[in-house]
Amino acid sequence: MHLAAELRLPTNWLDYSILAIYFAVVLGIGFAARASVRTSLDFFLSGRSLPAWVTGLAFVAANLGATEILGMAATGAQYGVAVVHWYWIGAIPAMVFLGLVMMPFYYGSKVRSVPEFLLQRFDRSAHLLSSVLFALAAILIAGVNLYALSIVVEALLGWPQWVAIVVAGFFVLAYITVGGLSSAIYNEVLQFFVILAALIPLTVLGLKRVGGWDGLTTSLEKSHGADFLSAWGGTGIGDANPLGANWLTIVLGLGFVLSFGYWTTNFAEVQRALSAKNLSAARRTPLIAAFPKIFIVFVVMIPGLVAATLVPRIGTAGSDLTYNDAIPLLMQELLPNGVLGIAVTGLLAAFMAGMAANVSSFNTVFTADIWAKYVVKGRDDGYYLRFGRLVTALGVLASIGTAFLASSFSNIMGYLQTLFSFFNVPMFVVFIIGMFWKRASVRSGFWGLTAGTVAAMVNYFVIYKQGVVDIPTDQGANFVSAIVGFVAGAVVMVAVTLFTAPKPASELAGLVYGTRSPGMDEAPSQGDEAWYRRPALLGWAAVALAAACYIPYSF
Repeated sequence: MHLAAELRLPTNWLDYSILAIYFAVVLGIGFAARASVRTSLDFFLSGRSLPAWVTGLAFVAANLGATEILGMAATGAQYGVAVVHWYWIGAIPAMVFLGLVMMPFYYGSKVRSVPEFLLQRFDRSAHLLSSVLFALAAILIAGVNLYALSIVVEALLGWPQWVAIVVAGFFVLAYITVGGLSSAIYNEVLQFFVILAALIPLTVLGLKRVGGWDGLTTSLEKSHGADFLSAWGGTGIGDANPLGANWLTIVLGLGFVLSFGYWTTNFAEVQRALSAKNLSAARRTPLIAAFPKIFIVFVVMIPGLVAATLVPRIGTAGSDLTYNDAIPLLMQELLPNGVLGIAVTGLLAAFMAGMAANVSSFNTVFTADIWAKYVVKGRDDGYYLRFGRLVTALGVLASIGTAFLASSFSNIMGYLQTLFSFFNVPMFVVFIIGMFWKRASVRSGFWGLTAGTVAAMVNYFVIYKQGVVDIPTDQGANFVSAIVGFVAGAVVMVAVTLFTAPKPASELAGLVYGTRSPGMDEAPSQGDEAWYRRPALLGWAAVALAAACYIPYSF
C-alpha cells in the first residue's frame, strides 16, 4: 500500500489542536479505567461487567481499522457497488451466527479466550498450537495497522514513517497497559464515533461535488458500465464482471469460508463479547454490532465511487495514484481546515482501534493460555496481572517490528488476507466440527489445525508462488488457500477421529451443540422480554435488514 506523494494535506494549527485533544482524551480514558483493574480478570476481560451496547460498539470498532476504511474505499473505486458483498454477505450472517449459536458455548464455558475453548473441547496440544498461532497472527496484524498508519501519516502530514509508528505505538501501549481491556473497549467506543465523524462529511461533500446520487450513477454508468453499479450484475458462472467473481464463489467463498472463519474465531473480536456482563449481553454484542455494520458500507463505498468519478486516472496504468488513494484524495479536495483535522483524527483512531484490539487479545492469550498454563503455573493472581502488563509492552514492541516486516509487501490488504487464510480458516474448521460433532476425537483438533494451516501455506508459497498452478492475483490465491485449508482440516479431522478415541460424553457438557452447561441456563434479566433484548429476534432482524439493503443494488 503506497500513497501518492502529492497527497500532502494543507493542515494548520486548528487541525493539530483537534488531534492533540483526541490523544489527551485517549490517555485520560486509560487512566480513568485503571481504578477498575484489580484482578487479572479485570485486566483481560473487564471483569465480565460491561453492558451490551458498549461491547457491541467496541466489537464493530475493533474491526473498523483504517486498513478496512482505505481498503474498502479502494475496492469501491476499483470494483464498484460489489463492495457491499464484504458487508452484507461477508459479515452479517457470520456475526449473527456467532451471537446466536457460538457465544453460548464461549461464554457459558467461562473461558478467557478462544484457544482456551479448544483446551476444554480437545486437548493441550490443540490448545497450545492454537494459542501460539493466534498470538503470532495478532502481532502480525497489529503490525499491519501500524505500518498502514505510518504510510498515511507520512503522505498526509509529512511525518517520517518511524515517527508515526513509535508515536501511535506509545499511545496504544499507554492506555492498554494502564487500563487493560476496559480502556481499550471504552476508547473503541469513542473511536467508533470519531471514525464516523470523519467519514460522513466526506461522503456528503463528495456526493454534493458530483451532483448527488443521480449524478454519480449517471457518470459511472457511462465510464464503467452498468455492472459497476450492480452488486450481482454479471455474476453468472462464466460471465465477466468488475469483481471477477461469480455468485457461487461470492456466496460460498466469501460468505462462508472466509467470513465465518474470521468473525467466529478471531479472538480480537470475540474478546469484546466475552467482557459482557452476562450471557444475554454477550450474545447481543455481535448482533448489536451487526446493525451499524450494515450501514458503514455506505460511508466507505460512496467515497470510493466518488473518487472513481472525480479522478478517472486513479488506478490506471501510468498514473501514480492507486485505488488506495481514494480517501486521502477526497480529504485533500473536499475538506476545510477543522473538518480536515477531524478526518485525520478519524483515520488515526481507526488504526489505533485495529492495533489495540489485536494487542489486547495478544496479551490475554500469551499470559493466560501460554505463560500461565505451560511456563509458570500456579502463581497468585497479582503475578499474572503484572505479567499481563509486561506482555502488553512486549506486544507493542513486537508490533513495531512486524510493522517494518509488513513494509516489504507491496499490497497491504493482500498481506492481511493472506494472514486470515493461514490462521483463521483452519481454526474455524476445528471449531465448527468440534462444536457440532460429538464423535470428533481429542486428537483430531491438533491434527486438523495443523493440516489446515500447513495446507493453506503450501498452496500459497509453493503452488501459487512457484507457479505450479496459474492463479491470476494474490487475492485469488488467498481465496484458494482458504478453501484448501478448510477442506484439508476437515478431511484430516474426520480421518483422525475414525482411528482415535472420542472425548467422554460427560466432559462435553456445554462444549457441543445439543448439550448445556450451567452458564447457559442463567435466568433472563429484568426487561428481557423486549424484542431488542432477545438475541434470536435481534439476529433475524439484522439478517433481514441486510437482505433488504441488497435489493436496490441487485439489478
